Amino acid sequence: MARMLRARILRDVQKLHRGLQEALYFSGESKNIDFYISSLTDYNPFYSTFDIEEWLKTLNTSQYFDVKQVPLTELQEWQFHKETGDLEHVSGGFFSIRGLRVKTNIGEVTEWSQPIIYQPEVGILGLLTKKIHGILYFLVQAKAEPGNINTYQISPTVQATRSNYMRLHGGKSTPYLEYFLHRKHAHVLIDQLQSEQGARFYRKRNRNIIVRIADDEDIEVGPRFRWLTLGQIHHLAQKDNTVNMDTRSIISEINFAPERVNALATVGPKKLRDVLESSLITNKPMNEFGIQLAISSHPNVTSLHSIERLLQRVTHEKCNCIIETQLIPLNNVERWRRTDHEIFHEAQRYFSVMGVRIDASDREVRTWDQPIIKQKHSGIVGFVVKEIDGVLHFLIQLKMESGVMDLLEMAPTVQCITDNYTAGDMPPFTDTFLHRGRATTIFDVYQSEEGGRFFRESNQNIMLLVPKSFPIEEPDFYMWLSFKQFKEFIKFSNFVNVEARSILASIKMT
Repeated sequence: MARMLRARILRDVQKLHRGLQEALYFSGESKNIDFYISSLTDYNPFYSTFDIEEWLKTLNTSQYFDVKQVPLTELQEWQFHKETGDLEHVSGGFFSIRGLRVKTNIGEVTEWSQPIIYQPEVGILGLLTKKIHGILYFLVQAKAEPGNINTYQISPTVQATRSNYMRLHGGKSTPYLEYFLHRKHAHVLIDQLQSEQGARFYRKRNRNIIVRIADDEDIEVGPRFRWLTLGQIHHLAQKDNTVNMDTRSIISEINFAPERVNALATVGPKKLRDVLESSLITNKPMNEFGIQLAISSHPNVTSLHSIERLLQRVTHEKCNCIIETQLIPLNNVERWRRTDHEIFHEAQRYFSVMGVRIDASDREVRTWDQPIIKQKHSGIVGFVVKEIDGVLHFLIQLKMESGVMDLLEMAPTVQCITDNYTAGDMPPFTDTFLHRGRATTIFDVYQSEEGGRFFRESNQNIMLLVPKSFPIEEPDFYMWLSFKQFKEFIKFSNFVNVEARSILASIKMT
């Protein structure tokens, strides 16, 4: 019976593949069509999506993972530098808390200093994939981090800083690392350098990589690892604080559009819908927004602006932007206070630096201390999406942050902590998210930030589809990008910030 079901599923996947090739004009071999099919289904012969949710709940209640605050002065293997005051690991690896002085011509505050995380090494965020019965599956792990609200979250196959995988902590080796470092028996599908939070890290980047192993290669799956479809990951990303930031960063780079097309015709939504509805494995009922997104990512659609025009606009704004940054001793940061227990702003705003001690039953190292960033309040991270001439466009802002490598990055329409503002000086478009009016909420979910560096930080991620009456005018530093163009810009380093990528990763295609 199981063999018959597997054969039936494989035939259905092959039929769906042919139908999508015809409806979307795919030409030749395509990794994107495999990504797209995986995003359309929750079918999993190993674990249902409900099984994964229950698995995480069980881990979060049964596995020992203790995090408690300790004074910064008592952190084991960490020390304040005698001359600079920088908070450093005794090995010289991992990361440090240093000072940063900033001067800019953007915004009302044009000069300030602050603590910042300095971590110049490039980490690896990797997902291992494999086709099973014709469907592409992703090997994820349940990983506990000291800053996670619910401890265990869906994480990439490999999530490791260079210090970790070089084992400076003296701990166990990183499972599956060889597939990403040495490309052992693996075909690279995506390999990109992407930035992290520019307001907290100084010029930090990670290598986001997806590799595929042969269909007939058997690998041992560890007890904290599971094979999931992309559709299951998208489904779990609709749950508060379930899929971690690193996983979201990687899957945001996946494109579902044809790399090459065999026709220049317009994609018909009815034909695409019929193909999807006729399949056994696709999630139903059909998500109309997902169908619109698939069409809006297609190379045959016409966007409001050309790529050339958008690049000109980005270049213009960057040339008019002045940001001077200088790493300084932490002792020289102004308006920040240091006690034995924390480093904080004198106005009790923004964030603080605290110390934690972790005792874990299931990590490379069982016990360790570290500093961690604690945000004072939750923020709003949201995209306004509007249909323009039948194509979905995202309203992005070119956002300056003190730690970015190239002046400005493409960010969500709104990315702010509202408690840091008064009612009269909120960033543009914030009111659209606070009072949604006629806008349709595509999703509204709390997403954790990187739990290895940020303590229980969760921001409200929102996507709104606004009506046709929403203004199309673009204020300074704001632009409309089609979904197709957004996916094009994500291919390049230092264009799209991690908050924007996080939201894109949460979209369900069905």
